[in-house]
Amino acid sequence: MTRFDLSRRSALRMFSLGALGVAGSGALSACAPSLAGSNSNGGDTGAKDFRFTSWSMNEEANRPAVEKIVTDWEKLKSTSIKTTSYPYNEYLSQLTVKLGGGEITGAVQLDIAWLGTVAQTGKLANLATTAPNGDYTDVALESGTYNGKQLGLPWTTGSIGLVANGKLLDQAGITKHPTTTEEFESVLRELKALGGGVVPYAAATKVAQLKDIFPWMQTFGCTLLEGNRVTIGDDASIDAVTWYKRLYDERLISADVDRFDARALFAQGRAAFYDDALVGRGAIVSQTKDKKLVGAMQPVTRPVLQKGDIPRALLWGQILVVVRGHGQDAATEFALHTTSDKKTVTEYFEKVALPPTTTEGLEDPKVQGDAFTTGWTEKITGTATGSPFWRFAKSAQIEEAVAKQVQAVLVGSTTPKEAMREAKDAVTDLTRS
Repeated sequence: MTRFDLSRRSALRMFSLGALGVAGSGALSACAPSLAGSNSNGGDTGAKDFRFTSWSMNEEANRPAVEKIVTDWEKLKSTSIKTTSYPYNEYLSQLTVKLGGGEITGAVQLDIAWLGTVAQTGKLANLATTAPNGDYTDVALESGTYNGKQLGLPWTTGSIGLVANGKLLDQAGITKHPTTTEEFESVLRELKALGGGVVPYAAATKVAQLKDIFPWMQTFGCTLLEGNRVTIGDDASIDAVTWYKRLYDERLISADVDRFDARALFAQGRAAFYDDALVGRGAIVSQTKDKKLVGAMQPVTRPVLQKGDIPRALLWGQILVVVRGHGQDAATEFALHTTSDKKTVTEYFEKVALPPTTTEGLEDPKVQGDAFTTGWTEKITGTATGSPFWRFAKSAQIEEAVAKQVQAVLVGSTTPKEAMREAKDAVTDLTRS
């Protein structure tokens, strides 16, 4: 298998100079004004104790690293942090309901894709005066910006892309990564021929993660959104879903798979390719019994439709936001420390392999010397862009509406053309509401 050679300096540039794409979450702009302000939602904003809400503390692979950050802070400040966690797939719905009911205060972990939705609850503090103290890269800071306000501090910035199991590729005699969708399809058939329960591509087929279809739609030429016009439903989107359905019918991808199922299959050595963010490596490390598998994990540039096309990848990242109200000041200090303190961010990188968002953190030898991370940056993050739908408050519903139609195609209850027509109508309505 060919390996990618990347200098440390170029890797740092990729992280810090914004190769993440102009359509990223930093360009988030509301279809309605942000309601966030400086007044509290009630409670003692100066209280030392506060709550921290996250999904990472619900995940076996990431919980220890986050718990250490929490306990270290408690010892440093002689205070107490109450923690709340929800599974990732339920997190946004739980969070918005609890925020609306005033049940969540303090610091909150967010996927950058959710900032627009959560910002419009009017509950978030403006962190504009805090952010300059963090030495964050420009692109990282942009990921926490919504409607001109700095509502989040960046915890990690990267992308979602393809990961390959080099051991399975070697077994199938595949000596280089496929570069076009046609080559990719051919490689998947070669991997299927290995038998033994191998899943060539553990692609998302459950609604929860079927938003993974968007980069494939873009690969086939669908822009998803032009101005305020939804372009899903065009020939390119239909071609993409038709292709996905063919992979499904040939059992090159499997039924009922989400991100967590795919990680489990990969950790068992049964999946040759799957989609994930960098955080997936930590999950594989914690789950696999084959420690050589971790060394065989390879970041893969998403295949293109035609040679010369720009590979597609989805911008990905995490931010910490602060809810106005009880413990707001202490929660803000905690969010700044968690995302910018050099010792904290480098230890976090060592444990979960998620790159820091500060210039100092990115320059640390532990980060620059990690071949997988630097390779990922060059091969995947280098051309990543955010979803154009993130600027809408109902972005999660938009993703779900498309996902349901794609799943309907996979199970044979509708055609790609009809499904994309229905998806376009649903998404258009959601962007206008």
